Amino acid sequence: MSSLTIDVLRENINALGESVKALKNVYDKCMLIGIKEAYSDEELIYLEALTARYARTTDLLIHKTLRSLDAAEYMTLGSVIDSANRAEKRGIVDSADQLRTLKDLRNEISHEYIGSKCAELFRQVISLVPLLSSIIDRTIIYASKYLKKGI
Repeated sequence: MSSLTIDVLRENINALGESVKALKNVYDKCMLIGIKEAYSDEELIYLEALTARYARTTDLLIHKTLRSLDAAEYMTLGSVIDSANRAEKRGIVDSADQLRTLKDLRNEISHEYIGSKCAELFRQVISLVPLLSSIIDRTIIYASKYLKKGI
């Protein structure tokens, strides 16, 4: 395995760790706000930060980190579905469908974020942050075997 591959994996793991830390920070604040039909301007700032951080963290996991793992294991870089299936085989996710669920919500945030759907969107993000966090923990543990070798 090349040192460049290890460096890219390390960079992506570090970025993912920082991203999930920021996500958890705003998630804790949003848990105090809760789900309601109307929000104050200040509450919306936190909830919108939550959705943005969720989307970025999901992208980092799926498009950067899992692909870095594929490269570290000399896998041909394929589609997102290929990376999801490999994550399942690695034991990072219980099912590739978990990644699809995270990605589908990320896409909804990016493409269909409208005022009338705010409460439902926030509810979905809040409900999926623990799953995303758990998958990231498992990804970091899995990747550590390559990062220790590359030190």
